[in-house]
Amino acid sequence: MTNSVPKEEGIDHSLNLLREGYLYILNRRQSFHSDLFETRLLGKKAVCMGGKEAADLFYDNSKFKRAGVAPNRVAETLFGKKGVQTLDGDAHKHRKKMFMSIMSQDRLKKMNEIAAKQWDTALTKWQQMDDVVLYEEALEIMCRTACEWAGVPVEEKDMKKLADDLRAMFESATAIGPSHWAGRHARNRVEKWIGNLIDQVRDGKLNPEEGTALYTFSWHRDLEGKLLDQEVASVEVINILRPIVAIAVYITFSALAAYHYPEERKKLQSGNEKNAQMFVQEVRRFYPFFPFAAAEVKADFTWKDYTFEKGTLTLLDLYGTNHDTNIWGNPEVFQPSRFENWDGSPFSFIPQGGGDYYLGHRCAGEWVTIEMMKVSLDFLVNQMTYDVPEQDLSYSKVSIPSLPKSKVMINNVQRVLR
Repeated sequence: MTNSVPKEEGIDHSLNLLREGYLYILNRRQSFHSDLFETRLLGKKAVCMGGKEAADLFYDNSKFKRAGVAPNRVAETLFGKKGVQTLDGDAHKHRKKMFMSIMSQDRLKKMNEIAAKQWDTALTKWQQMDDVVLYEEALEIMCRTACEWAGVPVEEKDMKKLADDLRAMFESATAIGPSHWAGRHARNRVEKWIGNLIDQVRDGKLNPEEGTALYTFSWHRDLEGKLLDQEVASVEVINILRPIVAIAVYITFSALAAYHYPEERKKLQSGNEKNAQMFVQEVRRFYPFFPFAAAEVKADFTWKDYTFEKGTLTLLDLYGTNHDTNIWGNPEVFQPSRFENWDGSPFSFIPQGGGDYYLGHRCAGEWVTIEMMKVSLDFLVNQMTYDVPEQDLSYSKVSIPSLPKSKVMINNVQRVLR
């Protein structure tokens, strides 16, 4: 057909994307009055789109592929090479089942218990501290939780360094210069260390609990019946650890929301689990996390009179879809109660991507994220008191990932005695 959609003029807009961050696609969707537009990124034609219908299209695996799409600099920091995010078709489904196999109710319950223990230990420590920088502490809590749950043994003296290496992977994904290289070096270090653990498991020198990520991934076989390459298995174990550590971003925003919206905080103190669930979902919708997801057109097809050409880079606006006025009433208002009547669509609410968990590319760790946020929120709201001193709590919609500038500092921490 006619390719009759808005087109952003110019040779390349990669720098604009970096400058505008989370708002790059949404700004143009609004200015073009279109949920679909053409641009040029990394020297090539690209299509950007957002909204519920666009998300439904984007996660049609017959039309788009993920293999080889992520820029090398992202693979070198965030995803790693040959991980589940880079696969398509039967290979992706088979690998995804490996991830979903460790997401059972029993395993999630175990993670909640581990996280609660780590929060309790941290709370005892914080009572002796003058100032607590919540983001920094949450990183370590999540790292300890992730490692114990995944069956990854870490010596106490190495825990802080590991947390810093895992954070560097997601904090450096869009960085340039020294920060990017720090992220690459961090990934190389952790991949080598995890690879050594996998060798020990396979040699019978290390015996993680059955059902943990280290055990499951070490012994997983591909469609040809072969064990995963040690390097690939290492990448996949990191694909469990790194995202759990990244939940520290959401925990920090949860604390910010509880501070900025005291009426919502009061609802959480009632102990009603439904209120906690809605609050957590609204934090995930409202605050910036992932800006967009990328895929590549498999073969020419036409959608809404626009021809998607084979090989074209396509970006789905995650942040903008979660702030789409056609989906969410007053999207710039923090309102947990909106989830009371949410229809559960896998294409309207996509903070960590959309689509189907088992057959598609929806994040396998989304359930983990929600559970970890609820456990953390309970501690922040019901099991401790603290003061929030004057600080810069503003956050950028350009920096990826975004965080409150002060990383939420608290003091005078006290345990609530029952």
